[in-house]
Amino acid sequence: MMPKAPSKNKRAELRNRARMLVSCPDRPGIVAAVSRFLHEHGANIIQSDQYTMDPEGGLFFIRIEFDLPELESRLAQLSADFSLVASEFEMEWNINLASRKKRLALFASKEDHCLLELLWQWQSGDLDAEIVMVVANHDDLRGVVEPLGIPYHYVPVTPDTKAEAERRHLELLQAAGVDVVVLARYMQIISPRFIEHYPNRIINIHHSFLPAFVGGKPYQQAYNRGVKIIGATAHYVTEELDGGPIIEQDVQRVSHRDNVEDLKRIGRYIERTVLARAIHWHVEDRVIVHQNKTVVFN
Repeated sequence: MMPKAPSKNKRAELRNRARMLVSCPDRPGIVAAVSRFLHEHGANIIQSDQYTMDPEGGLFFIRIEFDLPELESRLAQLSADFSLVASEFEMEWNINLASRKKRLALFASKEDHCLLELLWQWQSGDLDAEIVMVVANHDDLRGVVEPLGIPYHYVPVTPDTKAEAERRHLELLQAAGVDVVVLARYMQIISPRFIEHYPNRIINIHHSFLPAFVGGKPYQQAYNRGVKIIGATAHYVTEELDGGPIIEQDVQRVSHRDNVEDLKRIGRYIERTVLARAIHWHVEDRVIVHQNKTVVFN
């Protein structure tokens, strides 16, 4: 089953739509300046969400969706013109075409639940992205992936071959023009060198409610501690193990009757839904990273 194609009306709707993300020091006039700029360039604002972090001398964040006729051919000039506004307000910003689907590489090991959730959402047309490859350090999931027409790259990893494996990974990603790397229960630590190539574009699912139970065997850790709630965390990958900016989390109650295998079973559901939500928000340009936090316009 191949992914469903969007309707003609949906494609037409997105053809001239863009998403603007802005963060800057808070001060009066920011919204007015951005709105005036878009109006003067003939754009129609479809949606606008904003947030001020610490109104007293803090930071301002805004996400705007807008339509502009002949957008693709005008985007370069629009961006050049907006740089003047951005400079005045000390903005960090980007403008992304809604019609350009982000290209995802899914990394997996042996467990399939997070991978299957993303593949299912892609097949159903609910995930607005292109899955261009699956990379795995085990060959177990090939039979799930290849029938969908998605390339499956088996790259074994051992302590002695880790550097060579990551070199191969980067070759594959760069050749395919990958935008986002998704660690769908990929049970390997990513090196700083790899992370440098995809800052805030590697998303991991950690099977605990961070910052609790960082590292390996979090369900065993949770069981040993006798917790009454377990959870999962989707976050951007940084050099700090399981310490990157958090995008989404969720929890579920457990009891003393649940053993480690019960916690894992319950956790699999939380993991796949949390990761899927985080991927949706990232590919729809709903996440702004500030230091080690995120603002998510969901």
